[in-house]
Amino acid sequence: MAPQTRVKERAEEQSSAMDADQQAAIRMLANDLHRLNHSVMKAVDAGVSVELVRSARHHGGEGNWGDLLIPVIVTQGR
Repeated sequence: MAPQTRVKERAEEQSSAMDADQQAAIRMLANDLHRLNHSVMKAVDAGVSVELVRSARHHGGEGNWGDLLIPVIVTQGR
């Protein structure tokens, strides 16, 4: 059985003090992260190792920031 990441549930718990636009953005991010985690698990099951590495940091101009990621893939010589 695949591990439960609970990304969506954690994001919803943390967004209770946010306005509607912020909550919508967090829900979208949580959904995308859930799909990303699923894709990482499928890649690992297909025989590659996956590491997500910060490639840059996006600054929003008002003190907010977010990490941008790239995958580093290692194949196991099939």
